[in-house]
Amino acid sequence: MKIAQLKNDKGAPALALNVRDTLYEVSALSEVMPSDMDGLFARWDDNMVILAELQNRILSRPDEYAGYVLNMDTTTFLPPTVTRPVFRDFYAFLQHVKAARALRGLPVVDEWYAFPVFYFSNPNVFYGHNTDVPRPSYTSALDFELEIACIIAREGRDIPVDRAMDYIAGYTILNDFSARDIQKEEMRVGLGPAKSKDFASGLGPWLVTPDAFAGHGKEKGYNAVMTARKNGKEVSRGNWADIHYSFAEMIARASQSVTLYPGDVVGSGTVGTGCILELRPENTDGWLEPGDIIELEIEHIGCLRHRIR
Repeated sequence: MKIAQLKNDKGAPALALNVRDTLYEVSALSEVMPSDMDGLFARWDDNMVILAELQNRILSRPDEYAGYVLNMDTTTFLPPTVTRPVFRDFYAFLQHVKAARALRGLPVVDEWYAFPVFYFSNPNVFYGHNTDVPRPSYTSALDFELEIACIIAREGRDIPVDRAMDYIAGYTILNDFSARDIQKEEMRVGLGPAKSKDFASGLGPWLVTPDAFAGHGKEKGYNAVMTARKNGKEVSRGNWADIHYSFAEMIARASQSVTLYPGDVVGSGTVGTGCILELRPENTDGWLEPGDIIELEIEHIGCLRHRIR
């Protein structure tokens, strides 16, 4: 199931279902459904039963629901999570870790192999699909990062790895925009990225429930091709299956002695070659500039698009 959060024609938040690449406004189909992701996650299990019933009705009688179809090209997409979630971004793809540290003349430290690590990022600057992202005034090296994110479905603390998948509402695409010149300076301090990640993160367009990935499991992830295009030209290609730490391992680590809440965002970190930093600006027509369009696509999820302004 593919769920979206958007603005309706009155400018208010609304939920929508993507059924065979056709978008239907949920609130217009069911009086008992909430109007936004905050309400959806507040009663996640009950609401998912209703959504499944709605999807089955649409699939069986699509002509009856033609009047509830939304135009994807003119719809304003919002991030598919709650208002101000906790946002943890991990570092789970070994190829990216090796490449990023090699650029700083550093090997991969032994601790990276011992446990999954993450940093906290800004939950107030998520940009939905097909929106403009402003380039920060303080950088001349703006980069994208191609990542997967999972959204937490239910409250949990000290979640064991073998139960962690039960806490995943679904997956979406994450673009962890980065100011590389600022990040280079910050990392010398040894405290981790901060202002270099503080201004924007792309998220969306869909929250795709785990059942959509049935039969595609491979290693610690899924066999799902991940690509990035800059101004229509493919510049990166990787695969979710290459991930070193599973989302179950990330959730278990994140929930140690702390409670995760519905709507919290857990990012995977960048897939190998999934950023200009790895690919090098001279091979990708430079860092991101105003007017550039960046499209991140993950098989079985969809495509997340932004324009830099």
